[in-house]
Amino acid sequence: MAIASLRISASSLLLSRRLFSPELNALCSYHKKVVDHYENPRNVGTLDKNSKNVGTGLVGAPACGDVMKLQIQVDENGKIIEAKFKTFGCGSAIASSSLATEWVKGKSVDEALKIRNTDIAKELCLPPVKLHCSMLAEDAIKAALSDYRLKQQDKKEERVHATS
Repeated sequence: MAIASLRISASSLLLSRRLFSPELNALCSYHKKVVDHYENPRNVGTLDKNSKNVGTGLVGAPACGDVMKLQIQVDENGKIIEAKFKTFGCGSAIASSSLATEWVKGKSVDEALKIRNTDIAKELCLPPVKLHCSMLAEDAIKAALSDYRLKQQDKKEERVHATS
């Protein structure tokens, strides 16, 4: 009898914690990889957006309100040596940003362009309802790389004008 009442007490305690503790309930529905990147995000921060070797991508999803800023720093050999992000959004959006910054580091600009949202979603085990988060991460990578390439083009044009 005591064991049965102890089980009932423990299960009702867990149920009441889930009902009255929404953060516990939300964490229970995320995969452990998402929770890990959410609780221990990698590469949070900013780089100097005015630097010629830094590309900045800012993307958003109006449907859910997620906003993602991802920045890359590229060395003289075209290798991404640093990546930072700031994301306003759900756990899946933060985890997707965090993972994206990890994946782009050490890659060339062309290699980073090959990162797909499906790869991010698969790695984080995102459910279909959260796939837009991985799409945002892919879009942020592409936007940062595009910004970097535009700056490089401007830099080349400045050199041409300086020598003329």
